[in-house]
Amino acid sequence: MEALFWLSAAFIVYAYVGYPAVLAVWTRTVASRHRQAAVQEGGVEAQPSPFASADARCPRVSVIIAARNEARRLPARIDNILASDYPTDRIEIIVASDGSTDDTASALAAYRDRVTLLTLPAIGKAAALNAAVLHARHPILVFADARQRFAPDAIRRMVAAFADPRVGAVSGELIIDCEQGGEAAERSTIGDGVGAYWKYEKWLRRSEAIVGSTVGVTGAAYAMRRWLWQPLPADAILDDVLGPMRIVRRGYRVIFEPSARAFDRAASDAAAELHRKVRTLAGNFQLLRYEPRLLVPGQNPVWLQFVSHKLARLFVPYALILLFISSAWLAAGSVFYALAFAVQALFYGLALYGALLDRRARLTPAPAAEVFREAA
Repeated sequence: MEALFWLSAAFIVYAYVGYPAVLAVWTRTVASRHRQAAVQEGGVEAQPSPFASADARCPRVSVIIAARNEARRLPARIDNILASDYPTDRIEIIVASDGSTDDTASALAAYRDRVTLLTLPAIGKAAALNAAVLHARHPILVFADARQRFAPDAIRRMVAAFADPRVGAVSGELIIDCEQGGEAAERSTIGDGVGAYWKYEKWLRRSEAIVGSTVGVTGAAYAMRRWLWQPLPADAILDDVLGPMRIVRRGYRVIFEPSARAFDRAASDAAAELHRKVRTLAGNFQLLRYEPRLLVPGQNPVWLQFVSHKLARLFVPYALILLFISSAWLAAGSVFYALAFAVQALFYGLALYGALLDRRARLTPAPAAEVFREAA
C-alpha cells in the first residue's frame, strides 16, 4: 500500500507540477541556444512582417463558423469579423448551420453578400466543419465560434505566423473575463478557479510552442493551411486537438500566438464547467481511438508533451482515488498517512460544500433589484 500511495502521489505531482518544471527548464535552454546562435551570426536584425500592411501581400482567408441555434449571436459575430483590420475583401465568411431551428437564415439575411450560409441537418460540429471546408476557396482557414469576439488584429496576427513555412497551424489566445476581474467575472461562482486554471493552461501551450508544437489549439480562435486539413470523423469531439495533432505528425509546427486574442465569458456555474470538463476528457479518450500512433514515440514528434499534457490528465482521477484509498488503509499505523488522509478528506468535503453552495445559489431566485438591473 505504501508503494501505491507514493506512486499515485508522484504521478499527480508530475502531471501538474513536474511537467511544467520540465517545460520551464526546456524553454530556457531553447531560448539560450537561440541567443547564442544570434550572437555567433553577428546578431539577427528584426525583419518586418510580410503582412505588415493591408495590401495584396495578405493571403485570402476563409473564416469558418459552425453554429447551431446561434441566430441571436451571429449578426454581432459577423460584424466583429468584418470590423477586423484585415482587408475585408480578402475575407470569406462561411457559416455552417448545424441543424438550427431558430431561423438562422433570417438572422443572416442582411449579410447575404458577405456570408455563405450552409444549411445542414443536425450532423454535429465536426461534420459541419468538414462541409464548410469543402466550400472554402482560400488557402488559409480561420476557425471561430459564434459566442466569442476577436480583437481587431486577431486574424492578421494569426495569418502572419504562416510566413514561416514550417508552421501548419496557429492558435490564438482566448481571454476569459474572469482573468481580468470585473463585474461579469464576480457574478460567476467559479470564475476565480477557471481564470487561474486557464492562465496555467495557456502558459503550457506557450511553452510547448517554444520547444516545438502545442498540443491542441484554442477552438474559438485558430488558423491552419487549407491543404493540411484532413476531414474529421463525424463524431469527433475535440476538433481543436485532433486536427492540430495530425498536422504535427506530418512534420509541421502548431504554434501559440498570444497577441491574436479572442474574448469570452467564463461558465456561469459549476454544472456548465463540469459539462465542459467531462466533454474534454471524453474527447481525449476518443483521440486515442482515432490516432493510436500518438502513443508511439517515433510516430509522434511531440510525444513527451502529448503524454504529459493530455494523457496524464486522463489518469489523474484514478490516481486520486488510489491515493485516498491507500492513505485511508495506512492511516491507522502512521501519523503521516493519517494526516494525508485527513487533508484529502477535508479537501473533498470543502469541494462538496462549495458544490452545494453553488447549487443553492443557482436555485435561489435573484433579488428583484438585481433582476431589474440586469434587465436594464
